[in-house]
Amino acid sequence: MDKYKLAAAWAAAMTILDQVTKLIVAAYLPLNGWERTVPGFFNLVHVRNRGTAWGFLDRNDISWQIPLFIIITVAALGFIGYLLKKTEESDKWMITGLGLIGGGAVGNLIDRVRLGEVIDFLDFYVGVHHWPAFNIADVSLTIGAGAVLISLYLNRNNATDSA
Repeated sequence: MDKYKLAAAWAAAMTILDQVTKLIVAAYLPLNGWERTVPGFFNLVHVRNRGTAWGFLDRNDISWQIPLFIIITVAALGFIGYLLKKTEESDKWMITGLGLIGGGAVGNLIDRVRLGEVIDFLDFYVGVHHWPAFNIADVSLTIGAGAVLISLYLNRNNATDSA
């Protein structure tokens, strides 16, 4: 499978998984509802986020953040395409990482365009300390970034040798 097909397969799989899980949560949990899944550790919740990670700019008194995040996401997808073009066919970590990041970006972009906010539903916690709720797109972005870092680490000597 060539690098474009592999990255597209990862991106499509993560976008579909993200959107299906969000549709299920929205269908079965009322907005701001929750269901205790693993007591003391994990809840399914249905919350909306107009901002970015950890609720940054999640405010109802401003409206410019949604167009800004859409523009940033489209620009990031273009940059991912550029990086993919520059990536060697043999660098599966980088190709997979870029595909996962692209899929996560598209998943949250669909929410922002469709709803003006992102659906989050995974709530991990210990005691009263909750990690901010997140979704499959966020998981895809995080794992993709990890794969890109692994690629950069594994190829660090190649960059040094060519300089």
